[in-house]
Amino acid sequence: NRGRVVLSIGGVAVEPQPAVFLQAVPAAEAAMISLVTAAVGKAKRVADLFCGLGTFALPLARKAPVLAIDSDARAIGSLDLAVRNTQGLKPIETRVRDLVREPLSRKELEGFDAVVFDPPRAGALAQAEALARSQVKTVIAVSCNPQTLARDLAVLVEGGYEIEDVTPIDQFLYSNHLEAVAVLRRPRRR
Repeated sequence: NRGRVVLSIGGVAVEPQPAVFLQAVPAAEAAMISLVTAAVGKAKRVADLFCGLGTFALPLARKAPVLAIDSDARAIGSLDLAVRNTQGLKPIETRVRDLVREPLSRKELEGFDAVVFDPPRAGALAQAEALARSQVKTVIAVSCNPQTLARDLAVLVEGGYEIEDVTPIDQFLYSNHLEAVAVLRRPRRR
């Protein structure tokens, strides 16, 4: 009889299923959560795209309703179970969807004040293109690949976003790889 594995993400107990993606270093994960939640600020509705187990969705749901989407049904199942067993969170709506092939459209993004995306190494080109056409005020891009992050940020900047901050995080200890959290905002109209 094997023991259960339970992680704490944003103070929420999450039981990951086998082979589900996890962040490599807890201190780096905490730093990323802090940067993302600070950047989202007082947003009234947030989308967490490529959400995995809810690394960002769970802490964000302490302040605002969250739409959490990922292609990994096992990760979404773990997130759903954690949400059902946790009090004090704003609603988290979960969906299984391949955002690489079927990104949220400009229409689907209406009503979101902030969007967080943390894609695999291939990046989120199609989703960045849809965000560039949207009216979402704040976008936070989290990436473990500087090349695809630069490409996705260029698409967002071309779409009218301004880069406010990019923070490197030493997520992959003893390697030359870095994680980065980029905060972009649409300029206020005058």
